Amino acid sequence: MLKNSYTGLIKKIMHYYNEKDLARFGEIGKSRPDLFEKFMAWYQACQDKGALTKREKALIGLAVAVTVQCPYCIDAFTQSSLENGSNTEQMTEAIHLASAIRGGASLIHGIQSHNAHDKISM
Repeated sequence: MLKNSYTGLIKKIMHYYNEKDLARFGEIGKSRPDLFEKFMAWYQACQDKGALTKREKALIGLAVAVTVQCPYCIDAFTQSSLENGSNTEQMTEAIHLASAIRGGASLIHGIQSHNAHDKISM
């Protein structure tokens, strides 16, 4: 029963995030093309080779995409990582590092709860 519920949830999520929508990204720029063009120029410039290689930037992009949970970005940066010479082991390592940082950031925010407790309990 749990497996069927999980499968149903995945189907709903995949319906909500339609992989074909990634190809429609440019439609966002129709009502404000000036802003979209500036965004795209910045986005592309950030991915150009500089102090970091394109491969390193693609791995960073993938790791960030996973932690911000953007399925479109995950697809795009998985492809970019592969095209720039990364393998599954390297991609997985980058994902684990980003996930560990996110987990640590969540845990450290628990101190806020301790601080609130201390204020209330005084």
